[in-house]
Amino acid sequence: MEKSNPKRHWRMNVQLFLLSQFVTGITSMTVQYAIIWYLTEQTKSATMLSFATLLGMLPMIVLSPFVGPYVDRLNKKKLLIVPDLIAALFAILLSVTGIVTGTFPFWLIFVSLFVRAVTQTFQTPTILSILPTIAPKEELTKVNGQLGMVQSANRIIAPGIGAFLFALMPLHLLLLLDVLGAVLGLLLLMFVTIPKTSGHSGNTLALEDTKQGIKDLSSKNGLWIIVLIGALSSIFIMPAASMYPLITMGYFDGTVGDAGFVQIIYSVGMLVGGTIIGVFGNWKDRVKPLLISYLVLGITLAASGLLPSNKAGLVWFIILNAFTGIAAPFFDTLLMAMIQQTFPVEQLGRIMGVVMALLSLLASLGLIFAGPIADSIGVEKLFVIAGLGIVMCAIINWLIVPARRYDKKLQQKQS
Repeated sequence: MEKSNPKRHWRMNVQLFLLSQFVTGITSMTVQYAIIWYLTEQTKSATMLSFATLLGMLPMIVLSPFVGPYVDRLNKKKLLIVPDLIAALFAILLSVTGIVTGTFPFWLIFVSLFVRAVTQTFQTPTILSILPTIAPKEELTKVNGQLGMVQSANRIIAPGIGAFLFALMPLHLLLLLDVLGAVLGLLLLMFVTIPKTSGHSGNTLALEDTKQGIKDLSSKNGLWIIVLIGALSSIFIMPAASMYPLITMGYFDGTVGDAGFVQIIYSVGMLVGGTIIGVFGNWKDRVKPLLISYLVLGITLAASGLLPSNKAGLVWFIILNAFTGIAAPFFDTLLMAMIQQTFPVEQLGRIMGVVMALLSLLASLGLIFAGPIADSIGVEKLFVIAGLGIVMCAIINWLIVPARRYDKKLQQKQS
């Protein structure tokens, strides 16, 4: 018996929801890639890129613990629509500035990136807390995998569209895609049914909810360790991820088109990984594929940093990049499915807020040092360091017994 929606309706409701995320995601990411490529082309600086990425992480660190409780309390559909409209307004502001002045001041680009990150800070835990309300519990891993497939499809299509449009039209016109995506996403969400689940009376302070979220998460010892090691791994993953345009266009001497192709191949890999999870995701022990994905990520990133800085090296980088992409969705997707099955729906907002804040905090620490390190020793060496760090995280997670056995015990308890 499927509890979230009547049997004949829940699948259609989920598909409409995922379609709305596809539409808003593809336009938003196309604009995001265009802005990052503009910065890379203008500055060729690892420090500038890491600073831009860090701006995208700060709202997650500062706001996530406080956003989470409000996700549990407020209208979730509005929490998806309003941030999209705000991001679209700033895209219009940046576009108009480009038209009027003929240039895009870096400070305004950074403000726009920051605002986009704030909107994402509200949307990410909202999306993850909606899924358990519109899909049956036994289908959650697969539905999370399908969300991963949608996000991967966005990453496949957006870089190609972005590279093509970046060469074809001025940036100020390209930015307006965000407006189109926000309008279409809003129209689709109007047809999605999202049950009200909040059990809050409105009297409890959000800060108290956040403290309770930390207490709830840390009480699940094995899951807490998995989250902490995931946060540690983000110190290594995020700096490498932020340097993809630079290693392509700087170290391998590629073009914007090459950078777009690298992102497409990475995203095709993510789609394959998301498909594997979506089709075969009902594993009895999700920690094993999670740790295998760590190893694949670490080995491929480290190997990428050891390649020669020529066209042959670029070809091998693209090949390795496909395997990096396949491994990429496993951690987030499987961790979120475990969290969703561990806690009641009405607690998920505050739990997701704490998890996002932890992951973002450690990722930002990596980013603070990533730019200067890459500028001083070379971006390729940063990839080697990142890869070895991720392999180390996999080993630590395997050695800690409560973390290694958490999911197996969780699923046995629920069966």
